Amino acid sequence: MTPAGRGTAVPDPFAPPAAEPVPPPPLAPGGPGQAPYGYPGGLQGGYAHAAAPPPGYAGTPGQGHYGWTGMPPQPANGMGVTGLVLGIISAVIFCLWPLAVGLGVLAVIFSALGRGKAARGEATNPGHALAGLICGWAGILLGAGFGILVLTTPYW
Repeated sequence: MTPAGRGTAVPDPFAPPAAEPVPPPPLAPGGPGQAPYGYPGGLQGGYAHAAAPPPGYAGTPGQGHYGWTGMPPQPANGMGVTGLVLGIISAVIFCLWPLAVGLGVLAVIFSALGRGKAARGEATNPGHALAGLICGWAGILLGAGFGILVLTTPYW
């Protein structure tokens, strides 16, 4: 209908909006067609053959795409913690002097390796390694001192 004597048509206010083109969905980092882990049938990447993607797909993007590069490597704190634990044990059980001296030597070795890793930036616990070194030496000295005391004391 035209309003009172005009020749232009009034747009219908209740008409649905005109269809606009919708952009395609974004691609996942691995591309379209990724099969979940352990997919039955042995399909790799969602395709029966990697050389022939299904019709209508351009294939997966190359390796040079930008995006999340993954998690940074975790610090290797095992040597310092091992040295600390062995050093504490060797200092506590100094009455068992052969075992205390052996554990103290291991504590010093592991703590020195842990300090080296911390100095290179591979570990984040230089304090644990230093405490293990101190406790390891204390365990060696206490165990050796107690061993000398036991071996030199005469039986009466």
